[in-house]
Amino acid sequence: MKIALIAHDRMKEQIVQLAMAYESILAKHDLYATGTTGSRIMEATSLSLTRFLSGPLGGDQQIGAMIARNEMDLIIFLRDPLTSQPHEPDIIALLRLCDVHKIPFATNLGSAEIMLKALELGQLDWREVVHEENEA
Repeated sequence: MKIALIAHDRMKEQIVQLAMAYESILAKHDLYATGTTGSRIMEATSLSLTRFLSGPLGGDQQIGAMIARNEMDLIIFLRDPLTSQPHEPDIIALLRLCDVHKIPFATNLGSAEIMLKALELGQLDWREVVHEENEA
């Protein structure tokens, strides 16, 4: 599975803690992250990630391009609901693309943990069928 890990500035510590807690699950998958989030996760864990630009500099759009090609299987985007974001339209575009392509999208720690536990139990394996259909 291809998993994107994204977090707003005030949520970066939470996503690092999440990655540490679920490192054994995440290590079995291809991981992607926006700039600083990816750096912080790699510093705190042994996980290997493909890093994109910082979100406001286009990293959200780089991940969005993968979503548009149905090349992403799960998005964990810990959003800061209390701080205005200058790149809010990019975030809304990610949500819309995930809805169009039926890609699970977790926006807070609770939903992220549920998604990762489901991933561990094989409950997101249906995404493999999506990839097979796209190749046909």
